[in-house]
Amino acid sequence: MTDIIYKEESYQIIGKCMEVHNNLGPGFLEIVYKDALEYKFQKAGIPYSREEEYEVNYKDIILPHKFYADFVVFDKIILEVKGISGIAKEHIAQTINYLKVSGDKLGLLVNFGELKLKYKRLVL
Repeated sequence: MTDIIYKEESYQIIGKCMEVHNNLGPGFLEIVYKDALEYKFQKAGIPYSREEEYEVNYKDIILPHKFYADFVVFDKIILEVKGISGIAKEHIAQTINYLKVSGDKLGLLVNFGELKLKYKRLVL
């Protein structure tokens, strides 16, 4: 059996996401969930950065467009927030791309747009 990467940290993050979803429910814009999560992280003393910018290196040049991850939590976990009817393959690919450009190993893709909070753990 393999160990789950960043088990305790991801448990804390998902717990805060569940608290936000239980309080707000589905139907808000993504930005509302991000603001609520930022408040929860601050209140809990969970270290995070919001809208973390990443450059894309392609064949030894830096491309002009950048990626912005919604959150980087505990300085090692990408948290991508959605408020949509369902997680699509494109959202999974987006989170994986953030992991590639950041060098982080774990991404949490969380969707607040459904009746129950849905999330995926993505590991590189």
